Amino acid sequence: MRFSPKAPFRAFKGAVIHTMQRPGLGVFVYFTLMFGLGIYFMFASVQGDFGLFKRVQIEAEVVTLEEERDRLAAEVAALENKTLRLSDDFLDLDLLDSQARDVLGLIRPDEIVVN
Repeated sequence: MRFSPKAPFRAFKGAVIHTMQRPGLGVFVYFTLMFGLGIYFMFASVQGDFGLFKRVQIEAEVVTLEEERDRLAAEVAALENKTLRLSDDFLDLDLLDSQARDVLGLIRPDEIVVN
């Protein structure tokens, strides 16, 4: 009997030991494809448009925009207060005097201007 690597080996009469075969090319392609897809999705979850880095960037932008919103709200409140104080219903003489001096350049007759 000749020895063939593909034929089963009979060590004892009736006992059959099979040789190991290499996995086929399909198994290699399958695992390579799954590994590639795993790497792609992992990269997309970190670097993509909806990834972790983009989320941190958006959260930092939210904080900046909220600070700007609060600053603008305070500025609007100050302007509303000034508008109310210069309205016909409520006239603040000190504010009117300071606005006349700043905007129109008016002075009182008893004041001396120093340049």
